[in-house]
Amino acid sequence: MSRQSTAAAPAAPSAAPLSAAPPRCHGTTRGRGFPCHVTSSHRPPAAAVMAARLVPVLKFVIKGGLAGGAVYVAYDQGLLGSGTQGAEAFRKAQAALPPAIQEWISYTGWELPPIPKLEFSPSDSWNKGVRMVMSALSVAPTRACEYTAEGWKYVKDLVK
Repeated sequence: MSRQSTAAAPAAPSAAPLSAAPPRCHGTTRGRGFPCHVTSSHRPPAAAVMAARLVPVLKFVIKGGLAGGAVYVAYDQGLLGSGTQGAEAFRKAQAALPPAIQEWISYTGWELPPIPKLEFSPSDSWNKGVRMVMSALSVAPTRACEYTAEGWKYVKDLVK
């Protein structure tokens, strides 16, 4: 049996002429924005470059338009006004939504459970929330003193 050598044989020199290899550019761009070995025939078409730059701008404009439209509709309907204007807008929505939902249901053929009646006043809820916060803030110093006294008492009992 003959043993074959496991060492790698030296690579044979390439048969391709040296002029066929792409020129080395070492990362330089020669002021054109493209590596030096990229010729004008390899550049993307001008329309593709313009479209690639235009897509993010178009997305931003669409999103900004939608956000601006939502703010305009909210302001126009009185949602950004006083509490009474908000309550009036809520009543308008309660009156307009059931017929619209019924029309949509008849169009799609789906059945939904009946719409519950809501007795809700945004201004009353807002005022209740403000009263609760103010009540909590008014008793905060007293509660802090009570909790501090309880904490000291607990620490003293642990030390004994």
